[in-house]
Amino acid sequence: MMMQQGVLAHAVDRRPAASDIAIIETPRPVCPEDGVLIRLAAISLDPYVAMRLRGRHMGEPAPRPMLDAIPGHGVGQVAQSRSAHFREGDWVHTTEAGWRDFAALPDSAVRKIDMTGLDPADHLGALGMPGLTAWAAMRHRADIRAGDIVLIDAAAGAVGGAAGQIARALGAAYVAGIAGGAQKCALVQETYRFDACIDYRSEGWQEALQTTLPDGLDVHLENVSTAILQLALSRMRPYGRAVLCGLAGEYHADGPRHGIPPGLLIAKRASLMGLVVYDYYDRWAEFTQFAAPLVRAGMLKIAEDSVAGWVDAPALFERMVEGRHVGKAMVRL
Repeated sequence: MMMQQGVLAHAVDRRPAASDIAIIETPRPVCPEDGVLIRLAAISLDPYVAMRLRGRHMGEPAPRPMLDAIPGHGVGQVAQSRSAHFREGDWVHTTEAGWRDFAALPDSAVRKIDMTGLDPADHLGALGMPGLTAWAAMRHRADIRAGDIVLIDAAAGAVGGAAGQIARALGAAYVAGIAGGAQKCALVQETYRFDACIDYRSEGWQEALQTTLPDGLDVHLENVSTAILQLALSRMRPYGRAVLCGLAGEYHADGPRHGIPPGLLIAKRASLMGLVVYDYYDRWAEFTQFAAPLVRAGMLKIAEDSVAGWVDAPALFERMVEGRHVGKAMVRL
């Protein structure tokens, strides 16, 4: 039997576009010994994959053109099991799904999920890697405390949006976001319930940061660039905490990146911490225990930007890489 699979059409050495991706027919895999065959229901599209396709992410090799599935987390049901830990019909999440209809994986690569009162999209968004990243950043790296003033850029994105809501759940007193355009700022304030959103596409937005946060800030989550990080640090109160989660605005830049003046960190007595979400994969159950009640209560949500089936997936991927999507990008199957 055959299935569809998304692959690189050829090797890429620049920001990938829809034309670099091909959807091909390939044989459906066989269920492995001590493993499962998963019929995938939804596949996550994430910005880091653009770097992975170029072989520039965490030392991981690029997929082989016309052979390997494009990487992606996925949610689906077990179609066949040769594992003592899973049965047919179980809902599961895996970080190794890839762009394909079926995935054959060892049971160690699969995590059983509870779908009660939830949608498959929840396990790729609020309860998926974006939510886990946001929780790790706010609870474990920034250590949100009651009364904190928090600033988050790329606030309309899945990680940024979840981070603001989690910060609020942890006791933050005020949460402000930075996003691009009126539509995204409306999402940040109306859906994610941030107290304020600064549109970086508007004139004088840097000055608006001072007006929005006249007393400064305690915590900043950086997802875009070192230039914005420096701006946030300049407004930070003494002993503030900044978490460097990503640099989406610089992933495909060929020139040198903007540096952070060490004197600024010293003057602010600030803590600057990096975050790699892979370090928290073994804490997914702990995160889910915290976040699932919030999702079911409508207190943690992420907007969805999805397509049905593979035909439009490359175009959505290109929109996501260029920052033109709104919410969590995914493919529903």
